[in-house]
This record gives sequence, C-alpha cells and structure tokens, in this order.
Amino acid sequence: MGVLLLLVGSTGVQAETVIGRVVAVSDGDTLTLQVAGRESVRIRLAGIDAPELDQPYGAQARRALTALARHGTARVEVVDRDDYGRLVGTVYVGGRNINAALVAEGAAWVYRRYNRDSQLPILEAQAKAARRGLWGLPAWQRVPPWVWRGQDSPATRSPARPQTDRPVALFRCGAKRTCREMASCDEAKFYLNVCGLKRLDGDRDGVPCETLCR
Repeated sequence: MGVLLLLVGSTGVQAETVIGRVVAVSDGDTLTLQVAGRESVRIRLAGIDAPELDQPYGAQARRALTALARHGTARVEVVDRDDYGRLVGTVYVGGRNINAALVAEGAAWVYRRYNRDSQLPILEAQAKAARRGLWGLPAWQRVPPWVWRGQDSPATRSPARPQTDRPVALFRCGAKRTCREMASCDEAKFYLNVCGLKRLDGDRDGVPCETLCR
C-alpha cells in the first residue's frame, strides 16, 4: 500500500490518489483508511450525501457502505479536503465505484451542490423510479440530509445567510406534534412540509399553526 501524488497540469492543482485498507465506516458516506506510512485517513465520498444516522434510512445507508467497502483495499481519487479535515474523493474497491454504487442502490442522494460526476444523477433517477433503498420510504420520510442537518438549501436559504457546508442548527423532525410546541412559524412550516405533520394544517389551506403564521 502507498500514496501516489499526481500533478494535473491543465489546472495546476495537485490531485492525490490514496490507497489503503478500509478499517472503519462512520456512516453512509464517510469511512477511514489505514494507509502505509501514514496515520489513518478519513474519507468523505464525493458527490453524494447519505442519510444521517439519526434520520430514516441512516442505519441502512451505513450498512450499505460497510457491505461495499469494509475490510477491502480502497483507492481514492481525491478532489478536495473539507472543513473537517477529511479528504473528499471517489472511492474504488475492487475496481467498483462505491460512490456510484451507493446512489444506484438508493442508499444516498446526489449532492448536486458539489457533484462533478454526470452519471450520478442518472443513477439516482433510476433508483428513484425503481423505488430502491430510501426511495421506497414514504415521501415525508425522504428528507435530504442537507435539509435534515438544517444547512442551506433552496428551501431554507435566505439572502442574509452565507452558503456553507458546516452544519447549522435550524430545525429537524423530532417529537413535537402540536402548534403549542412550535417556537415560530418557520418551525411550523418545516414540520408540515418536511416532516409531514399534517395536523398542523387543520383547515388544509397550506398554512400551519395560523396563530403563529398570520
């Protein structure tokens, strides 16, 4: 095992290929490699976003990545390093593209905000049409991880908020069930539209908790 550094002349950016043994799987899109001559290296799979462990299908996504990669020798084509120090890249085990395999199995969304692989949206559409993996869940449970984490998305972004990949504490589906438990109109709308809590919209006019959302 070793590390191979390649120079991409067209961009002047140094691209790294890391080869190591998969020794741990943290969740559906993060694993750890043991690389010869280096400490263990955490890898974030590029272009995809798997359900968080505390959301529907999170545990299944982790098992899917484990089945594909655990204890195998992986080759990672690194494209970036994220804010948490993880290398971000496409992972190959036995010549198989693990990023693509997870999307094809319905174990991860395409992370369109960062994706550079034109094949991933095609695989996602096929998985969705076949209702594979997370696409077989009820619609109200299919919450994209970036929404679950409360970070910026087209549905939650406001001009005053910077676009960042750091998790930001906003809302997440939890134990709240009534309008009296909602702290704001925005939270009520999140529970209605994302969590599927229809009881908040008693008159079915699309506006939840009208005492908050006047």
